[in-house]
Amino acid sequence: MTGLIFDIKHYAVHDGPGIRQTIFFKGCPLLCWWCHNPESQIYEIEHYTKEKTLDGKVFKKNESIGYKVDSEELYGIIEGDTLFYDESNGGVTFSGGEPLMQLDFLQEITSLCKKAGIHTALDTSGYAPQEDFFKILSNIDLILFDLKIIDEELHKKYTGVSNREILNNLKMLDESGKQVIIRFPVIPGITDTQQNIEDVKSFLSRLEKVNEIDILPYHDISKGKYKRFNKENKMGNISLGTDIEQKLKNEFESIHYTVKIGG
Repeated sequence: MTGLIFDIKHYAVHDGPGIRQTIFFKGCPLLCWWCHNPESQIYEIEHYTKEKTLDGKVFKKNESIGYKVDSEELYGIIEGDTLFYDESNGGVTFSGGEPLMQLDFLQEITSLCKKAGIHTALDTSGYAPQEDFFKILSNIDLILFDLKIIDEELHKKYTGVSNREILNNLKMLDESGKQVIIRFPVIPGITDTQQNIEDVKSFLSRLEKVNEIDILPYHDISKGKYKRFNKENKMGNISLGTDIEQKLKNEFESIHYTVKIGG
């Protein structure tokens, strides 16, 4: 089985417990205004020209974003960091993009990891058919579930898709008893409005088993990517705003959630 990825991050410490390896899948059904990995959005190998100026001369080099890898090759790379997983109670995290867009490949690679006893985490937007989650759940130890906006029309505006399927999937995962950590991105003027915060709290308070949330502060370090890859940056004129992460921590702790600032 062959998949399409665009990066592998070794020794990651923000994508689940312990020291991890994070595999970034290419392709995503969402087009979030604040996407930190715009190169992940299109499910195909992309090409761009990299320019570098040296002594007044401009040098150009053709580069590619994304490459194909088969499951055995990828598993060999994952297995290479086993010592770090064992020493830190870490494992491998499948991120993106949206890994569930490549369900068959994801099933095969997570099955190999499961058989080897490697802890697996899925970082997901939640936007996928519910049956896709059912197919993969037995291979996944932890789900990092993005929850952005509760109002459906605002969700469509800022991500390009409805959130009905996302919210229904989160309810299903709560009922399944699978370990889920909510990830809430703090986007100035978009997700951090008082109305959205209240809506998120109201929704989360109705879940029975999910009780952890990571607050993810917004940063603009991906600004250079948009320019380099010639993609529209809709957050270009948005201020970073004030630090409200501690306020949000208090808000979510008020509904008895365990809260961490940062992923």
